[in-house]
Amino acid sequence: MGSRTASVRCVPAAPCWVSLMARDLDAAQAFYGQLLGWEFEPGPDRFGPYVHAVVEGEAVAGLGVSGSGWVMPVAWTGYFGTESADTAADAVRERGGTLAVGPLSFDAGRVAFAADPAGAVFGLWEGPPGPARRLALPGSPVWIELRTPDPFAAALFYGEVFRWDDRDPAHFEVRYEHERVVLRVEGRSVAALRAEKATGPVGTPPHWEVSFSVADADAAAKLAERLGGGLLGPVFDTPYGRVARLTDPEGGRFAVISPPA
Repeated sequence: MGSRTASVRCVPAAPCWVSLMARDLDAAQAFYGQLLGWEFEPGPDRFGPYVHAVVEGEAVAGLGVSGSGWVMPVAWTGYFGTESADTAADAVRERGGTLAVGPLSFDAGRVAFAADPAGAVFGLWEGPPGPARRLALPGSPVWIELRTPDPFAAALFYGEVFRWDDRDPAHFEVRYEHERVVLRVEGRSVAALRAEKATGPVGTPPHWEVSFSVADADAAAKLAERLGGGLLGPVFDTPYGRVARLTDPEGGRFAVISPPA
């Protein structure tokens, strides 16, 4: 996850990276590059072709193609930083989750793919620690939200895996607000766990949904459709901004969010 010119920062216990596994990397770059204003740089290719999406010289996301032997759906995965991928992986298993891949070593640390007890997939990343990403960057991932039947059980699971209660409350806080369990890092809300509403897409399993910053969610939704993506229901307002839930041309789910009025 480190690139040749753009740094990637591991923030322990917090979401600090997102990555898309696509079938057609060129098509994914064309779609997201136009939609979110991304440029691209080569990334580590140990597990298959992989590029970094870059905004103003900062890496904000990764796009890759599954390597041989990896069978993964087209989906965005959010990674949580950890001081030890091996310790966190053990905690996942001990608390009823599933370790799918890893931990594996590569040029920027150790990574693993896991699923929580309800089946939501997430990543673990042990890497060089650094400050949180500049959330004001357009096109950067500013919010990830777990949609799951029991957000309180999920909060206990993730809290134990990443030791949320042991963190310095001056920099790291878990609170309940707006019908969500919300994770705040350095005074900013960065992630939430919430109950999936009955109005959501039928048959959608528990999952982490990644939201990217845009100036205008309505305009971004229209552009996504023109580029071959799809809109998962009307654009709507939340306490954290105006949100459009979308799919890319290969079916990968994500969202865009613009600042509240």
